[in-house]
Amino acid sequence: MRTGFYAKLALTGMKKNKRFYLPYIMTCVLMVMMAYIVRFLAVTPVFAEMPGAASLQAMLSMGWGIITAFAVIFLFYTNSFIMRRRRREFGLYNILGMDKLNIGRLLMWETLITALVSLALGLGLGVVLSKLAELALANAMKGVVTYTISLSYEAMASTALAFLAIFAFLLLCALVRLRLQDPIAMLQSENVGEKPPRGNWLVALLGLAALAWAYYMAVSIKDPLSALIWFFAAVLMVIVATYLLMISGSVVLCRLLKKNKKYYYKAAHFVSVSSMAYRMKRNGAGLASICILATMVLVMIASTSCLYFGADDALSARYPRDVNASVSFPSAGVMDEEMIGGLRETIAELTEEAGAQPENVLDYRYATVTGLLSEEGVIELDIEAYSAFALDTYDDLYAFYFVPLADYNAMTGDSLALARDEAMIYINRGSFADDALRFSDGTTIKIAGTLDDFIANPGASADITTAVFVVTNDFTAVTTKLEASASYAGFGWEYDFDAELGAAGQIALKDEIDEAGRSLGAEQGAFVFSCESLAENRDDFYGMFGGLLFLGVMLSIVFIMAAVMIIYYKQISEGYEDQARFDIMQKVGMTRRDIRRSINSQLLTVFFLPLVLAGVHLAFAFPLLQKMLLLFNVLNVRLLILTTSVSFLIFAVFYVIVYRFTAGAYYRIVAGRE
Repeated sequence: MRTGFYAKLALTGMKKNKRFYLPYIMTCVLMVMMAYIVRFLAVTPVFAEMPGAASLQAMLSMGWGIITAFAVIFLFYTNSFIMRRRRREFGLYNILGMDKLNIGRLLMWETLITALVSLALGLGLGVVLSKLAELALANAMKGVVTYTISLSYEAMASTALAFLAIFAFLLLCALVRLRLQDPIAMLQSENVGEKPPRGNWLVALLGLAALAWAYYMAVSIKDPLSALIWFFAAVLMVIVATYLLMISGSVVLCRLLKKNKKYYYKAAHFVSVSSMAYRMKRNGAGLASICILATMVLVMIASTSCLYFGADDALSARYPRDVNASVSFPSAGVMDEEMIGGLRETIAELTEEAGAQPENVLDYRYATVTGLLSEEGVIELDIEAYSAFALDTYDDLYAFYFVPLADYNAMTGDSLALARDEAMIYINRGSFADDALRFSDGTTIKIAGTLDDFIANPGASADITTAVFVVTNDFTAVTTKLEASASYAGFGWEYDFDAELGAAGQIALKDEIDEAGRSLGAEQGAFVFSCESLAENRDDFYGMFGGLLFLGVMLSIVFIMAAVMIIYYKQISEGYEDQARFDIMQKVGMTRRDIRRSINSQLLTVFFLPLVLAGVHLAFAFPLLQKMLLLFNVLNVRLLILTTSVSFLIFAVFYVIVYRFTAGAYYRIVAGRE
């Protein structure tokens, strides 16, 4: 055959099937563009000098991997759909004399054209829009960048190689399917009827049970650490349950609708329910995919938005004052008042020299031990007993912070009184239901009550385990005894204060205090000193949370594109399948108005089911998200409710727009206008 024959034939075939190929190529272009932008941001030197750059670019690199991995799955799905729609065309080519080798060459040219167009347009748009993305990310991080457009050859090369590998994989899969198919079967593929799958009540009930168990986990988990550990297990169960319910449960739903004579024997419902029953297995899988993608988008946007807009809460918990000084002692005996007094005087002198006075001071000693709460209510202090946890024991791990009653009263101005064997407690995350602290060394402390609020502790806020603050009247005796039996025990002094110096002045004062404290610690060899500033770390927090929000938005765009394409191809394929059925119905008296009513009935019955179920998934995931955000010290539940509600409303509006567009395309095909 002449040179260029296969290329021309490939272009002709793609033009004739533009309804399928154009959205597919557009999706490939957008996927390439998104992958390049994320990779560009992960390697650009612009963010290298910004606070939080290391964690930000690590997250973006992970995001690039997620996008490319998802591209493999999704493009395989869309490409497989196109190949199914063209089976009859390939069968005709085969009957007319083209063997499978020639058809394979045709597929190779189609794949090559798609790859070249996708890479050229995708990388071009990526280069143009990467600067806009860079500015948006810098704004989220509260950073400053230049307005010079730059290229990243590394990002272009890695993205191009990744997608060339993806297109090669798609071509290989198409060739394998072509080799395994019979020409006559391909030619008659559109004339083969599809048997309605039987509604499997057992599978439907299994899916319902899995979903109920996942929902129970989401609402019953009490502490943030367990929420983090079991989150992915719950997500996996929801995905499996959604597919089982959508595939088998939807068939059961159709059968129940058919038994309802008042509903079924109406012109608007009769054809729609019957046609759904003949395709529900494939239809259910598509609906489940849409539901899962919608849920992923809603969870990502709601949680990352809450993290970003709640960054100030997390920052205040981690750095309760402008300047935060911490001292770690090797043992309880070294932690004496004279040494602490000397450090306190040094900090006061340096603050006065800087032109300020310590205000809103937090000044207290503490001792901390880590223990595992057993089923008998005893707190095991031996680290070997909890060195290898099972997943269901993490919620029993506690960090206990003992604070002297005198220090607590001095800071708060309270006149709290306790017996020597009593204590008041405060839990920053999770819960502790026992009426006493019973340690494995025999120490027992009665819980006299629970405090409504407590002084901040930066170390506890950074720890993912549940922290229990214990205000005790017998600090020295208790800590000395626990030190002798605990595998891990820490002792420290916290001195945090505000200083009216401005951000630059606070950072300068922090540096001076840190240098002086470290020098004293090294000289005396009795403690380890560290000092942090809220102003210095604010940019790190916004960098991390801004990066998470940006990555969440980018991934959400990718998942939304996938959901839209699944919806579009689902509607188009079902339109062509229903075209003959509705044509027959028109010949026996069904009007175009009846056709539209039937179409609306079918679409409304199943199209909005994924959105409704995604909303239910999100509602049950809310308690789990709220507890997980506690690990980031985001305590504003109202903010999470607001971001969740707004995310769902915006997505619902977008979903309705997609519905109107795809429903119109479906109607035009069924009505024979296309």
